[in-house]
Amino acid sequence: MRYAIHQSILRDIVRLGWPVLVAQIAMMLYAVLDTVMAGRYGQRDLAAVGIGASIYITVFIALMGVLIAIGPIVSHLFGARRYAEIGEEVRQTFWLGVLLAAIPIAVLNYPDLFFKITQAEPAVEALAREYLAIVAWSVPASLLFRVFHGFATAISRPRIVMVLNLVGLAIKIPLNWIFMHGLLGAPEMGGVGCALATTIASWITCIAAWAICYASADYHAYGIFARWSWPSWQRICHVLGIGVPIGFTFLVDVTAFTFMTLFIARLGTQASAAHQIAANFAALTFMLPLALGSAVGVLVGQALGAGDSRRARVAGLLGLAVAVVMAGVISLVMFCAREGIASLYSIDPGVSNLAAHLLAFVALYHLVDAVQTVAINVLRGYKRTVVPMIAYTVALWGVGLGGGYWLGLTTLGREDWAQIGLAEPLGAAGFWIAAIASLALASLLVVLYFLAVSRAGRRPVGTLT
Repeated sequence: MRYAIHQSILRDIVRLGWPVLVAQIAMMLYAVLDTVMAGRYGQRDLAAVGIGASIYITVFIALMGVLIAIGPIVSHLFGARRYAEIGEEVRQTFWLGVLLAAIPIAVLNYPDLFFKITQAEPAVEALAREYLAIVAWSVPASLLFRVFHGFATAISRPRIVMVLNLVGLAIKIPLNWIFMHGLLGAPEMGGVGCALATTIASWITCIAAWAICYASADYHAYGIFARWSWPSWQRICHVLGIGVPIGFTFLVDVTAFTFMTLFIARLGTQASAAHQIAANFAALTFMLPLALGSAVGVLVGQALGAGDSRRARVAGLLGLAVAVVMAGVISLVMFCAREGIASLYSIDPGVSNLAAHLLAFVALYHLVDAVQTVAINVLRGYKRTVVPMIAYTVALWGVGLGGGYWLGLTTLGREDWAQIGLAEPLGAAGFWIAAIASLALASLLVVLYFLAVSRAGRRPVGTLT
């Protein structure tokens, strides 16, 4: 019996996980494409796109995290077969997405605070500001698409999200070339052209997603367009109760990475460009545990909605086991191929050599990152979001960012560094070492919390634990 349950859950993980993986890789390839093309256009454009993208992600990801709450809400309703209630939850989350969309437009057009931290070269800062002013208009489309993404995945229909993301990527590739190099009569915008391409592709995929939701019979049972609903603050607050801790967790995660990027910018254009390569590849490999975690989180939510707490726990444990195995293989391959990977991103020997050095740390970083990613997604399936938020704040901001600043930039006397075996600050490598330590701590905390919650066998009664 136990073997049959395990086999059934693994099949469901694969069935849900592979379309999510392809969809996430397609989205991540937006950033990979921008990094590779900007790197070959010029070192200054690569640094500007790296800084601009980091600021953009900081603002966008926290807001997107709030909307992720639609996933566990819908998965519980789907597991309980309460299909008629799903449409209203989606409509209210859509309204929330509309309200949140105003924030990034304002922040990304006035990013002075971020640039006070970077102390980037004036020419790089000017390009990054242009990038942000354009990409800001992609965020509303991306947020509203995220609502559809969460809904479709929670009802076990992630393939349409995969298809739409692939379409968006197919649109972005030629647009990047056109706007970067000034083809077909367009102005030559360099790295800034990546932002315009992203904005156009984002709006096309968003509009297509909701048009399909309206027209396809596959979604009629959920009543998304069955009637008009004005914002219901009671329902929106319910979404916020689950989503705000998720959004803040995302904010902690991404700001730890963003400020890492901004601090490393102080080390010069070469260090900034090399770090951008390492961070970009880390984000690409992150797509596998993210897809795995997303699939397992949906299965946990559906099982809890159906009242099967045992199946929910088994799904979580199997997800963690698969994460460890997959991440171990990827980390080994990454470490062995780090020089070749770096050379694909940049033709500058100084940048590629430093990037290869950083990728050795990324290999270990990925292993601990995979574990915490699956564990935290499982906890979202339980609607447990506050404790993981606290754990992340302590680990990533305290150990990760604080420790990285100390190891990477602090100008202590040589005799002080000699006491711990170092002659000088470690630069970009110091930030990656601290990041590894922070994620190891976060992984331990969230896994222990999952084991406690799932062992208790209680159905979630709220979001305050």
